[in-house]
Amino acid sequence: MLLVLVGAGLMMAAAMVVYVDPFFHYHAPVKGFPYIVDNQLSQNPGMAANMDYNACIIGSSMTVNFDTDDFGELLGYDTLKLSYSGAYPRDDYNILSIVFDKNTNARKNRPMEAVFFAMDIPTMTADTDTTKYPLPEYLYDKNILNDVNYVLNKDVILQYIMRPVIQGKGSDLSEIYFSWWTPDYYNIDWVMHTYEEPEKAEKVITEQDVLPATKENLEKNILPFVIENPDTQFYFFFPPYSILYWHNLKRENFYDAAFFQYQYVADRLLEYDNVHLFYFQNRDFVTDLNNYADYSHYKPEINRYMVECFEDGSCEVKSSGQMAEELDRMKEIVEGFDFDGLFEKYR
Repeated sequence: MLLVLVGAGLMMAAAMVVYVDPFFHYHAPVKGFPYIVDNQLSQNPGMAANMDYNACIIGSSMTVNFDTDDFGELLGYDTLKLSYSGAYPRDDYNILSIVFDKNTNARKNRPMEAVFFAMDIPTMTADTDTTKYPLPEYLYDKNILNDVNYVLNKDVILQYIMRPVIQGKGSDLSEIYFSWWTPDYYNIDWVMHTYEEPEKAEKVITEQDVLPATKENLEKNILPFVIENPDTQFYFFFPPYSILYWHNLKRENFYDAAFFQYQYVADRLLEYDNVHLFYFQNRDFVTDLNNYADYSHYKPEINRYMVECFEDGSCEVKSSGQMAEELDRMKEIVEGFDFDGLFEKYR
């Protein structure tokens, strides 16, 4: 009798998870349920497979402060944010494989019209098969047997079904994954208080050091989606890290190699007619640390600015020569910045 009761309880718990499906593994959201979306690794694959959208945002924490309502307002897209903080190229590959899977509910309903992709050059030397964090594979594969890890998961039931029911409030899908920093954190005092200057590296990183992995990551993890989906418009952009990012590169002896990477990646991407490339790193605001919460993460107003640029073409790079000019301007900004004065004030 006890076994029967236990079995019935487990079946009821599994049925509840399948019905609500807080990770969207089986179906789109149930109307009226207050879903909490705060787990990129576990919830992104289900959203990519089952949400209704025709554009998506791909990339690292450089994308988390995008408000997808801006994409609807300015570009007319129903956009889904699929950020992975610290994303390696393989993370981008894994989620795009679901986005472009013609057998998912999302793609049966609508074609993918646009992808907005944060191109983080620092990650392009990562191993091509390595993800930033271990994945819950049972949410990424198509093996129904290992779904027991989901449907009988205590944390799923307590944190993603019971908690939102008790709270009565779910996430605003247009703002999911927003960074925890409030406006008070975007200021130079906070940035410099938390900034850790890298030790001066002895070894100089060369073009030959970065080219093989950069090339392989492009060809294995990114370009196949561009090539195989010519009707999809890809908006690649280089996120506007602060001026301190470039100081880090100098300290790490990665400076010249990074500029080579930017030019190489731009040249490869510009080979394709369905690519739009944007360079934001030499905008005036990158030298004002009041726009940042650390050396790389910028305030949401800059995310809005980038969407406006996607709409009107500002900051778009259309040729290899133009990219070289943008990088020359970036070098001028770095070389002309008073790092000594900055560190003297905050040391």
